[in-house]
Amino acid sequence: MVLIVGGLAILGIAATLVLNAFQSNLVFFFSPTQVAAGEAPTGKSFRIGGMVKEGSLARQPDGVTMRFVVTDTDREMTVAYRGILPDLFREGKGVVAQGKLAEGGIFAASEVLAKHDENYMPPEAAKAVGDAHQRAAANKAAAEAAGKTLAQ
Repeated sequence: MVLIVGGLAILGIAATLVLNAFQSNLVFFFSPTQVAAGEAPTGKSFRIGGMVKEGSLARQPDGVTMRFVVTDTDREMTVAYRGILPDLFREGKGVVAQGKLAEGGIFAASEVLAKHDENYMPPEAAKAVGDAHQRAAANKAAAEAAGKTLAQ
């Protein structure tokens, strides 16, 4: 009986340690719209994704920090990354960055992932951009309907 209780205790401790390690390494994805709405965690690492805005890529005076804007076509977020960007990183293309929110609403990235071929966009980024397009279409339709009502 003592061996069974001891074995269950050890199994319980092992399960707790594994679940704790899993939870601490779990990283969620958020779009710029979700971050602007306050859905992203503060002080914890998460991923942000979308398209790199055309004309937004700028090297900072230190020579190794890059800033660019990630957009889901609805909202935008400035990302600062210190390091070498992936070879496939381009303006107008899909990107996912992992890091934390810093002061001033800038996303301080510790890792930047770029698409790997002409037709690929990270699934999370594709969904965020698609959702933003749907919201924009719904807002436009509502505005047009309101305009027609006022015109009558």
